[in-house]
This record gives sequence, C-alpha cells and structure tokens, in this order.
Amino acid sequence: MLLLLAGAAAEAQVAEGSVAPLTDQPGDPARGKDIMLDPARGNCLICHPAPMAEVEFHGDVGPDLAGVGRRYNTGELRLRVVDARRLNPASVMPAYHRTDGLHRVLKEYRGKPILTKQEVEDVVAYLMTLTENR
Repeated sequence: MLLLLAGAAAEAQVAEGSVAPLTDQPGDPARGKDIMLDPARGNCLICHPAPMAEVEFHGDVGPDLAGVGRRYNTGELRLRVVDARRLNPASVMPAYHRTDGLHRVLKEYRGKPILTKQEVEDVVAYLMTLTENR
C-alpha cells in the first residue's frame, strides 16, 4: 500500500520503507557533506558519529554513519532524512523535510522544511558515498 507524506513532501511516495526522489536533479555529494556539517541546516554530527576526521566533535545519540551507504539504499536513506519518525515514532531525529504535525515551531519557520528537496537529495547522495565501516 502506498502512503503519501503530507506537507512539503506530499509528492514523495512511501512504500516499503523508502521515499522516491524528491527532484529530477541528482544529488551532489559535496553539497550534501557541506549541509551535514552546517549548524544552520543539517548539523548531523551533533548527534551522529561519522567518518569525518576533519571534525573534532561527533555526537553519539544517533547511529554511526560509517557504512550507511552500504546498509541502506537511496530511498531508505531519503525516508530517514525526510522524516525518520515514519520508521520509528520515538526517534529524536528532526524531520528535515516535513512541515505538518510538528510541535513548538517558531512562527517564522511554520510551514517551511529544514531542508529543501534538492538539499535532501544532496545529503542522500553524500550518505551513499559512506560505504566503509570503521
């Protein structure tokens, strides 16, 4: 059965734990890495350890991103970035491309996703490059 994510990702079909591409443009892994490191956009390393030796601090709340590109396919990773709570309702990971059903959102951010569709694709493209385990 196909379900539709509401809000900004309404056209992304969710089937069997994955999301179809959000854009016609392929993601750019270099931009994706920049987004992941940017405290105003992704800030992924605040929670996740990752194979990025150039960054001193890595969080340990989320799973290690080393090897994530081998553990999941692009659609599965995209779903985790778009809205990880679709897979785990208790997840503390932000919904980077969902706007509905959120609580305590500042007025100026209501209705706006954290990441654009292309930024989601860029992050997923970078995550797919992380194929080596530690």
